[in-house]
Order: sequence, then structure tokens, then C-alpha cells
Amino acid sequence: MKLPKGFLFDFDGVVVNSFKSHGNAWSSAFRELFNKEITPFPKHLSGKSPMIIAEYYCSVIGEEKKAEALFLLKDIHLDKHYTKPDVLPGVHEITTFLTDKNISYGIASNATKQFLRNSVEKLHLNFTTIFGVEDYVKPKPAPEAYITLANALGFHKKDFKDLWVFEDSLTGTEAAKLAGMVPVGILTQYSEEELKNAGSQLVFPSLLEAYHYLQNNTN
Repeated sequence: MKLPKGFLFDFDGVVVNSFKSHGNAWSSAFRELFNKEITPFPKHLSGKSPMIIAEYYCSVIGEEKKAEALFLLKDIHLDKHYTKPDVLPGVHEITTFLTDKNISYGIASNATKQFLRNSVEKLHLNFTTIFGVEDYVKPKPAPEAYITLANALGFHKKDFKDLWVFEDSLTGTEAAKLAGMVPVGILTQYSEEELKNAGSQLVFPSLLEAYHYLQNNTN
């Protein structure tokens, strides 16, 4: 098979396991703002924008009006009490492969840009084109994130059908599908069936298996 023209990556759950990073920041921010312990993170909010997550946490205790305050405070805690995420398998292999093949790639995430930059720098990841939630008017599941990244990488609408998008969430898979790109699922939190039902055309346990697939099936 011919290699896709470009590769777009989600961050959390695809490139890194950042559950502790975000979880610790939400918990400490919630504790500071409300002097209460936060409710467990619900799976259906995976991949959603931080503002939507803040609205959910505040709604649980009837403090919907303080959602923006929690959102802003969480961002401060995420930076101030930075917890380094863990790199997931295959990240270095696939980015080296794409660099060697001179294929453009980048990150479009619903995480904040500061968190993305901190993580890329501290984990020595080979990503130079990065977009975070502040860069979009409408975050995922709207397609804007991936369209913004694709345009920045020099792709046009006619190229979108030849772009792979690595996603682990149903939210991000929907965004890739709406952008007219090829969603490729990573099995971090959802099953193969769930990801394929959402629109993933291929599914891999991690980027490592995706890398091996590209190595063995492309020319």
C-alpha cells in the first residue's frame, strides 16, 4: 500500500498516558476551590475539552457557575504542579519513521498548549507542530482541531482523505471523521468494536503496532 500523505496525532492516550497528570491537577484545583474531594472521572468525557470537564465536575456539587474558575485553576495546577506523563509504546519509532520518509505530522489535542509543550520538551518527543485547545473556536468533536493542524502542515482539503488521524477517544474519532480524514484507533480506553463503530478504519493496541504495520505494508 502507498503511505498516507500525513499523520495527525491526538496526545493524551495516543502519545502519552497522562491520566495522572490531568487527574492530579483536577483534584488539587477542585480541593482548593471547593475544599472537597472530586468525583471520579467519567469515561464518557474522555477527549472532551477541559471546559466541558470543568462544567461536569461543578455540576456534581451544584456549582455550575464556578466552572470557568475551576477550568482556569486546573490549568494553573497542571503547570505549577506538573506531573510528567508516561510515553506510550511506539512514539519514538513512528516519529523517526515518518521523519525518515519526509512525511509531515503533528499534534492536535484538546489539552492546553502549555501542557503539550511541557510534555514534548521534558519527554524529548519529536513533535514540532502542536495545537492545543486554545487554538480552536470549537474543540473536538468538531473537526476544527484536525483541519487547523492539517492546514498548518501544508495540506489542502483534497489531501484530507489521505491523512491518518491517531485517536483513542470517541470524541476525537468523530472529529477526524467530520474532517474527512482517516480515523485510526488506539486501544487505550475503548474496545476495537467501540472505536470501529465510531468510525475508526483501522485499530491498533498502540502506536508501536501501527509503526510495524506501516513498515511491513507500505512502499
